[in-house]
Amino acid sequence: MRKCFPKNRLPLPTIKSSFHFQLPVIPVTGPVAQLYSLPPEVDDVVDESDDNDDIDLEAENETENEDEVDQNFKNDDIETDINKLKPQQEPGRTIEELKMYEHLFPELVDDFQDYDLISKEPKPFVFEGKVRGPIVVPTAGEEASGNPGNLKKGVVRKANVSPKGDEGDRKPTCMDLAKEDMKDNDRTSQQQLGDQNRTISSAQGLNNDIVKALDRITLQNIPSQTAPGFTAGAKKDYSLPLTVLTCTKACPHMATCGNVLFEGRTVQLGKLCCTGVETEDDEDTESTSSVEQGSVEVSDGPTLHDSDLYIEIVKSTKSVPEYSEVAYPDYFGHIPPPFKEPILERPYGVQRTKIAQDIERLIHQSDIIDRVVYDLDSPNYTIPEEGDILKFNSKFESGNLRKVIQIRKNEYDLILNSDINSNHYHQWFYFEVSGMRPGVAYRFNIINCEKSNSQFNYGMQPLMYSVQEALNARPWWIRVGTDICYYKNHFSRSSVAAGGQKGKSYYTITFTVSFPHKDDVCYFAYHYPYTYSTLQMHLQKLESAHNPQQIYFRKDVLCETLSGNTCPLVTITAMPESNYYEHICQFRNRPYVFLSARVHPGETNASWVMKGTLEYLMSNNPTAQSLRESYIFKIVPMLNPDGVINGNHRCSLSGEDLNRQWQSPNPDLHPTIYHAKGLLQYLAAVKHLPLVYCDYHGHSRKKNVFMYGCSIKETVWHTNDNATSCDIVEDAGYRTLPKILSHIAPAFCMSSCSFVVEKSKESTARVVVWREIGVQRSYTMESTLCGCDQGKYKGLQIGTRELEEMGAKFCVGLLRLKRLTSPLEYNLPSSLLDFENDLIESNCKVTR
Repeated sequence: MRKCFPKNRLPLPTIKSSFHFQLPVIPVTGPVAQLYSLPPEVDDVVDESDDNDDIDLEAENETENEDEVDQNFKNDDIETDINKLKPQQEPGRTIEELKMYEHLFPELVDDFQDYDLISKEPKPFVFEGKVRGPIVVPTAGEEASGNPGNLKKGVVRKANVSPKGDEGDRKPTCMDLAKEDMKDNDRTSQQQLGDQNRTISSAQGLNNDIVKALDRITLQNIPSQTAPGFTAGAKKDYSLPLTVLTCTKACPHMATCGNVLFEGRTVQLGKLCCTGVETEDDEDTESTSSVEQGSVEVSDGPTLHDSDLYIEIVKSTKSVPEYSEVAYPDYFGHIPPPFKEPILERPYGVQRTKIAQDIERLIHQSDIIDRVVYDLDSPNYTIPEEGDILKFNSKFESGNLRKVIQIRKNEYDLILNSDINSNHYHQWFYFEVSGMRPGVAYRFNIINCEKSNSQFNYGMQPLMYSVQEALNARPWWIRVGTDICYYKNHFSRSSVAAGGQKGKSYYTITFTVSFPHKDDVCYFAYHYPYTYSTLQMHLQKLESAHNPQQIYFRKDVLCETLSGNTCPLVTITAMPESNYYEHICQFRNRPYVFLSARVHPGETNASWVMKGTLEYLMSNNPTAQSLRESYIFKIVPMLNPDGVINGNHRCSLSGEDLNRQWQSPNPDLHPTIYHAKGLLQYLAAVKHLPLVYCDYHGHSRKKNVFMYGCSIKETVWHTNDNATSCDIVEDAGYRTLPKILSHIAPAFCMSSCSFVVEKSKESTARVVVWREIGVQRSYTMESTLCGCDQGKYKGLQIGTRELEEMGAKFCVGLLRLKRLTSPLEYNLPSSLLDFENDLIESNCKVTR
């Protein structure tokens, strides 16, 4: 049927972004250079890269096994040059140049004389199962991880906040924890140690506090609704500091907050529904719910959301369109809904039906309304006044919706905006809809997607947030939509923009939604939004609430972005026990763990995983304290602030994928990458190579959470040169952390992990940090946008609760990694650590 489609161009004046940002430096080569060299009326440019996809797969068939093709590598992309595969630490910048980052590592030189430590008086160093003096932790291959810093804007802030006690009603961090998995793992280890442990004196045994703490992470019961829906009642008080707004206005116009943004402009909240707060049904409020296992007992800090603080932070956030509105979901905040959201079963034949309906447009054109109801390219367009037309808006932080055309009475075509300084990367969407009628089935078609397949074909649903529901104490994003599918449409991409391949088309995401409330204001998103202002709010709340006697916390400025936003750098570890020399030496010799996230703006799940990591590291959980005493964490929680703020999917304002710039980052065009790499180079230069580097990402085509790592042997093995692979001797320690996570994190899937180095990924953070910096345990951790097909969450769509749990489980995995790689610290003879072989597949077999 599709072959009879006439190929039409998108109904846009240009496929370049609606927003323009003049770059300080124009690249000499590449798509951005071409874009700037073309005449204004021409918008074609070569489309070089897509997402982290393994193969170009047509989404034509109605198969349920979408990973079938993903499991096979493109052999021509595998790196076969052994010299390129061998890690070669390159000096990069000179030590004199790298000294610009010294101020971002005060923990390496501070004597803590001015700090209010728990014990200031020098005292004899008491042996408590730990070795004396500086602890040098063995690192397989001397791995490195750290965060870069910029002197230009590197103003260091010290945390001088008086400690706060626990806040009793604080909602626990919603992270489901697989206690059974942890216990099984620990039980296996203990059984294998068995009789040998009984022969060791107490001074040489395991650190009981550490071991018990690992098992003390308990499950809490939270209410769960078996039937998801907007009317699902929740009896639990989540203690979310929401400002309950009661709408008394007769018409739903903008409600200003009264706060001035920049020069005289006001920060405005999106439209409020004019029906006010609906009363809860008795049946909903009184409904009992089944118990769902799910929370990690780590949330002993304050609730991180603060609506007033969020508004204040938005005032200093700089966007290219100069947004002055705030989306209600970002203002109210989000808590995970207390019910499970299963992966949607798609009716057979729905894709064929949708294509047939599209063909009818061409046959019966008189039935098509074809009316523009929203258009960023025409800011002065008039919104139709008819009451049955939906109203749209995307003029807020991280918003993305360019144009809306009404096709039929209740059907709308939506067109997404390109990344700034680009003409493609259409995937992320976040927009507002109002003026709906309840009980009416509205169909939405996003018609300019570019990927050849999507998890929307395999059970994933878009997310919706209802303001009316938030006012009724249900402030959460939920999965919605029926008749969802993703298919090739009749809108053509030009041959140049399609990489020189003629006849390539865009793809359509289509879904149908019925709204439960009249004149509600609802928001739709590709995945759970997490804005730059939300990150800054969360960091401020963590900074103001931590105990400075126990936690060493710093929030520095790594650098400024192209549009003048600050890129935060976070340092977290435990304060030294005292300013006694031996304690300071132990403090300075803790190995580093370097974490980063959100280099791709559309992968918002990476920020939710990072939130789970940050909250866990700052908690009063005994395991978290042990973790802080074991490592110094350098964290860049958002590598691409500009892209996040302006609603990009893949790029920064330079129009380039920042995760392809790590080999030779330009300080003017890629400042966050340049300085992040500089931090890692500094750590390597001062002999503090990190134990682990991990970059958090999201994956659009696969389920579960998994890791990509780097291995010479496994890469060569995939070239089918078995003779060469047998000659390679390689430490299999890079598999330890993923294997640990597969035992303790229910969403993690070891069989989806890959340790093959591909040519197309040679400029990514993972490969560059492994090859140039010398970090053996250098990873990309990918979290699904859809859900899980194995383990505890099999058949469920992933939510923020599970993503935050993954961030916390990653921390627990690091502590177990410490126990395996540092036997001396716990006075265990190395012979007793043979059980590590049970956690690692040392034969380098690639799980497929």
